[in-house]
Amino acid sequence: MAHLRNKGKKKNLVSMAKFGINVENAYGVSIPELRRLARNIGPHHRLAFDLWRTKIHEARILAAFIEDYKLVTERQMEEWVHDFDSWDMCDSVCGSLFDKTEFANKKAMEWSSRKEEYVKRAGFVLMACLAAHNKHASRSTFEKFFPVIVRECRDERNFVKKAVNWALRQIGKRSLSLNREAILIAQDIAKIDSPSAKWIASNALHELESEAVQKRLTE
Repeated sequence: MAHLRNKGKKKNLVSMAKFGINVENAYGVSIPELRRLARNIGPHHRLAFDLWRTKIHEARILAAFIEDYKLVTERQMEEWVHDFDSWDMCDSVCGSLFDKTEFANKKAMEWSSRKEEYVKRAGFVLMACLAAHNKHASRSTFEKFFPVIVRECRDERNFVKKAVNWALRQIGKRSLSLNREAILIAQDIAKIDSPSAKWIASNALHELESEAVQKRLTE
């Protein structure tokens, strides 16, 4: 913790706050510095728990970087997700740890229907990270997420709708067949009378139908 405090910079806190990150319990340590420190420490289950309990923003992100995903339990995931108080913590923990666990798919579905903003965001971030990182998952795994995306596309909360959009885009970039399905889903969402739904659809279609994405998927 002394090391983290020493690596904190006030200018980083200003930048973090500018991007909507909660800095109430933050030191201003950069993500590259946290990743460097994590590499030096290596996997450490006990230390990860101790770091999380400090309630310091960067300590909790570092905890996700060094935690052994094979030792993570559902109870731990529920405890940690309940503590999320910022989008970057949510994304870092989900994308560096939770998406590797055996409970990732289950929690993506469960959390997507929760009311708490960051818990709900976590559900969709997990969908996006699974699409990006899990190379062995079947097509049907991601097709099950489409109805959930449609169901929740009306949520106007900024950090939720951006995660819903991210999940749809990431799934649609996984393969040509999923791309075609995601485009159809986005077109259906565009017809829904909701500012959030229309933004999600427009933003997703802009990327999914882009020349760059289509070229990569057809090569």
